[in-house]
Amino acid sequence: MFTVEIGGRAIAVTNADESQARELIESEEFREDLTVILSDGKPVWDGKTEIGLRPATKDEEEEFESADDIEDEEEEEEGDGDEPSVVFLIDIDDEEEEDEDAAKS
Repeated sequence: MFTVEIGGRAIAVTNADESQARELIESEEFREDLTVILSDGKPVWDGKTEIGLRPATKDEEEEFESADDIEDEEEEEEGDGDEPSVVFLIDIDDEEEEDEDAAKS
């Protein structure tokens, strides 16, 4: 497993092998997602800071496994378990909460 870092901060862990993980962090789609996914009201990535990759720590692997157990139940219904998974290590803002907050403004 590998950990994705932005500016030295661990943000996500993936069960991809190294080449798949590198391909992931270099992909335009992933990078674009990081600019629209919010954490504490701010984009996860500013589009400029270096995105890095390193082997995951035991704690990060455990966090991945506990989150992956929940996702496995959902994937059984969807049937897509072959591609590597990504689990965020940071709190991601809930889109429904954001929509509710915007409606109140």
